[in-house]
Amino acid sequence: MPMTMSRARVARRIAAAAAVGGGGIGLLGVAGVGLLLTEVRLARRTVGGASAVPPSADGRYGSAFAHRTDRPPLRLGFLGDSTAAGQGVHRPSQTPGALLASGLAAVAELPVDLRNVALPGARSDDLDRQVSLVLAEPGGAPDVAVIMIGANDVTHRVPPARSVRLLSDAVRRLREAGCAVVVGTCPDLGTIEPVYQPLRWVARRLSRQLAAAQTIGVVAHGARTVSLGDLLGPEFEAHPRELFGPDNYHPSAEGYATAAMAVLPTLCAALGLWPEEEHPEPHRREGILPVAEAAAQAADEGGTEVTPTRTPWALLKHRRRRQIPTPEPTESAVRTSHGDGVGRSGP
Repeated sequence: MPMTMSRARVARRIAAAAAVGGGGIGLLGVAGVGLLLTEVRLARRTVGGASAVPPSADGRYGSAFAHRTDRPPLRLGFLGDSTAAGQGVHRPSQTPGALLASGLAAVAELPVDLRNVALPGARSDDLDRQVSLVLAEPGGAPDVAVIMIGANDVTHRVPPARSVRLLSDAVRRLREAGCAVVVGTCPDLGTIEPVYQPLRWVARRLSRQLAAAQTIGVVAHGARTVSLGDLLGPEFEAHPRELFGPDNYHPSAEGYATAAMAVLPTLCAALGLWPEEEHPEPHRREGILPVAEAAAQAADEGGTEVTPTRTPWALLKHRRRRQIPTPEPTESAVRTSHGDGVGRSGP
């Protein structure tokens, strides 16, 4: 609990600095981040396959539902870094975008059109460009957007206040366009296999610190977050051969499926499609907490949702997960290449 409260205080300071345009690196400072960068560079020399272009999964999912209704398809936008793009797998159906589009279609019983503009190697300063691409699509803003970002901000020494401000600006633009938003916060970098102690502790501390601050900034604009500590967190640490991909850096197909199952309930709830009530269940360790405290607790447990309520409070939820059907796009949409993402490595 003391560590959680300390993280809450740091996250609150970062979010406050972001709101007024400040910078700052946080408690660990330049030296800690410099050591982490050195270790990550060494790690990237020992892993392979990180430069492959992720498979494009753009298209329509759940087309069979079109015959049951005259309602238009839902539109899902995907933004972020290589995690959002699905780097590390070889089939479009294995990417998180395809998994979530298929799951959303099954829950909504409507077709879902997926547009993924995520870029491998992207940091938060690329989100402005990505949001512009999503909003420029025919028909305007998507019904809901998922953003996964933050790991490259940590490894490239982006000041956390700047990182949070850029993410908050992206969320604000999407919300003002009428789009529901779910953000998968910075994953736990302390479980990347080629990064060794004591720098695993540094990586974990920095990434969880940023994840908590991201949550505060995102919730302030009426969006929801899901902690992606699970993505590179305890399950990955315990089962690296199953949940990490061949490069030991990005998730495998099973890893992306684990993350997608954690995000799907929040994605559906953002559209009013999830059967659970929007109130806490104390027996599931849920509650309405000060937003900084909720953010810090979520950063410590992957798959935890934080939803805005009345300022300065937030709802901490541990939603029940559902198996996601195997994605099978039946109609192709306009496919886009990842352009300057080719050859980049990193989440």
